[in-house]
Amino acid sequence: MDKLLYIAMTGARESSYAQSQTAHNLANASSIAFKADLAQFRSMPVYGPGLPSRVFAMAEQPGHRLTDGGSTPTGRDLDVSIEGQGWMVTSGENGEELLTRRGDLKLDANGSLTNGVGQVIMGEGGPIAIPPFEKLDISADGTISIRPLGAQANETAIVDRIRLVNPDPKGLYKNSQGLFASHDTDVFDDDINVKLQTGRLEKSNVSVVEELSSMIQLSRQYEIQVKLMSSVKERGQALDRLLQP
Repeated sequence: MDKLLYIAMTGARESSYAQSQTAHNLANASSIAFKADLAQFRSMPVYGPGLPSRVFAMAEQPGHRLTDGGSTPTGRDLDVSIEGQGWMVTSGENGEELLTRRGDLKLDANGSLTNGVGQVIMGEGGPIAIPPFEKLDISADGTISIRPLGAQANETAIVDRIRLVNPDPKGLYKNSQGLFASHDTDVFDDDINVKLQTGRLEKSNVSVVEELSSMIQLSRQYEIQVKLMSSVKERGQALDRLLQP
């Protein structure tokens, strides 16, 4: 019964972990360019005295769903979405290059180009800084051009170009900030084939129906494990009564 209690306990624990991950996906169903976390269970043998004749389930995160979530039009000049595969480059706390597809761009108080959560967007020379302007355009290749304040209608100036990259997705992982990094490198090569669409934002690729179904299934699994633990307790109490003098 001790083995059964251990297996039921670990099953309930792992089901709870998987529920937390599913809840995280559901909470980000409307987040811009969010990539859903994947989950799976794996059988692990219980080692101890004798042969490992029993197994328990272990929840793990094998990766992330990197498919395109589609895009929605906004009509805003600073909103961009990546067409097909590819990433924009931002910077981590230690200066390492990280990847994002979130394109709700804005200017902070210093004129630096960031996205909606304050992540700095990198250009060819580092963080992109944009001087005061009357009109701004972002082309498909990421080139940012402006009409400076007080300039003629036909006068434009190129400020910088958003760095667009497309590394091998097999080497990518998501960090605690929701940004993607590479197991292989901290510096990414530019890819001229990655293109932007202006006036559009990428949607989350979370399937709400799929995640809700998974949540229901995990809740049932958790309930079964708790019932098994209760059954072990009842059997132990019955055995204690039988052994009483």
